[in-house]
Amino acid sequence: MRPLTDDETRTMFEKLSKYIGENIKLLVDRPDGTYCFRLHNDRVYYISERILKLATNISRDKLVSVGTCFGKFTKTLKFRLHITALDFLAPYAKFKVWVKPGQEQSFLYGNHVLKSGLGRITENTNQYQGVVVYSMSDVPLGFGVAAKSTQECRRVDPMSIVVFHQADIGEFIRSEDTLT
Repeated sequence: MRPLTDDETRTMFEKLSKYIGENIKLLVDRPDGTYCFRLHNDRVYYISERILKLATNISRDKLVSVGTCFGKFTKTLKFRLHITALDFLAPYAKFKVWVKPGQEQSFLYGNHVLKSGLGRITENTNQYQGVVVYSMSDVPLGFGVAAKSTQECRRVDPMSIVVFHQADIGEFIRSEDTLT
């Protein structure tokens, strides 16, 4: 387990800033302690420094994971967010989308959000902006990328895609073998 290099940190923070903007600072400097990001087996873990000191007693080859997996670096060094980061992204999300109850199941099966299933959307959401998807009862379901801006969403036909699916809480069941 090692600290991220400058390039890795920049790549990861650029991806996180699409969803939470300047609130990245709030992830690192929390009132309950200092947290950091560490890389282990191409996966980025979010961990408190107190637990990090305890984890140094375990050898690298025996360590499976420690902390919360935020995502992983692909072989081309792009960063992909995992659904396990949703609990930390949702409170700080700048742009949100709420889906109707009928669309929830479709989204949780890995489908994109259509205009007919859109309940609400945050004002001034740009096209290709990272959004967190919520149910109408404010339960975070996953995250994706806005396919249309807020203004375009008002005048598109009901079968148009408004949010591209990236990850949802249904992934815990669909791909539990590969999520670790």
